Amino acid sequence: MRTQAPLDAATLESLLAAAVAAPSIHNTQPWRFRFDPDSQVLEVRSAPERTLPLADPTHRAQYLSVGAAVFNLRLAAVHLGRRPEVRLLPDPHEPGLLAAVRLTGPLAADDQPSTPGLYEAIARRHTSRRPFTGRPVPEPIVAEMASAAHAAGARLHLPDIAGTRRLLRLTAAAEARNYTHLDRTAETRTWITAPGTDAPYGIPLTALGPPDAARRMPMRNFTCLPPPLRPSAVRFERHVQLALLWTSHDRREDWLRAGQALQYVLLTATAHGVRTSLLHQAMEWPDLRAATALPRHHRCHSQLLIRFGYGPQGADTPREPGHTSARPAAPPATETATG
Repeated sequence: MRTQAPLDAATLESLLAAAVAAPSIHNTQPWRFRFDPDSQVLEVRSAPERTLPLADPTHRAQYLSVGAAVFNLRLAAVHLGRRPEVRLLPDPHEPGLLAAVRLTGPLAADDQPSTPGLYEAIARRHTSRRPFTGRPVPEPIVAEMASAAHAAGARLHLPDIAGTRRLLRLTAAAEARNYTHLDRTAETRTWITAPGTDAPYGIPLTALGPPDAARRMPMRNFTCLPPPLRPSAVRFERHVQLALLWTSHDRREDWLRAGQALQYVLLTATAHGVRTSLLHQAMEWPDLRAATALPRHHRCHSQLLIRFGYGPQGADTPREPGHTSARPAAPPATETATG
């Protein structure tokens, strides 16, 4: 087998730029990277200071976010001609080490993604919190999104009209709880950035969506402002297209796989010109999360709701440039937080 040359700085920078473009809850970017030049392994670690203790006490959403970053790393490695070998939770004695990505080569024929343009979609994918047109996404594209989730170890359920309404009602109930929970609203506000703020994390006010005038679409009220002070309401699409991302188990490894599946689905949609946004509210309350599971399916663990359709491009959100800390033999290096 041909031996790959060691990673150079430019290649490493390209990998990290792709990784940090992944979506994360409230744009917390809860990851750190550390590169071991001897083994050519890129370690992906959690960033404890970027957690949401109230909205995400088990760190499930954080793992989804990190899983999405790992998928981008994999995709970028393939684009650069490297074969990524990913180990999830590789060391039980290091719970903060969530993944180890070793880059080898050469690529095999089946290493290329089945959907063209996925790597290019990394830079174009943005959460769109604006109304969609209501034009239905063609079934072949929806089927391709479902196949992407399955290939990454998760499932994508496309509910019927009644099922969609049920999931929207649960999301609305969760949003109502969040609005009246003072500590949760305070936690959310800490991740909202004012215009002109030079912050590499969080969600700019300009990226937030308006409320739905018809109250069909339960958008998150990030600023937790009362109706008179919120942006003017607009009408969202009449028929909301939703997909439920779920897994058969609910362990830490399943959360990481679900994050990779999520990003695979989002990039597949983006490559076809489909916009997406994420509805996580119901997943933040154990009883409501359990209620989102498929009826009569005892091994369905809901991870996230994806709204998709045609509409305006989502606003860009800030990212901290990807950096790594080198890992010498001894003493252990101090990780560097990245975005």
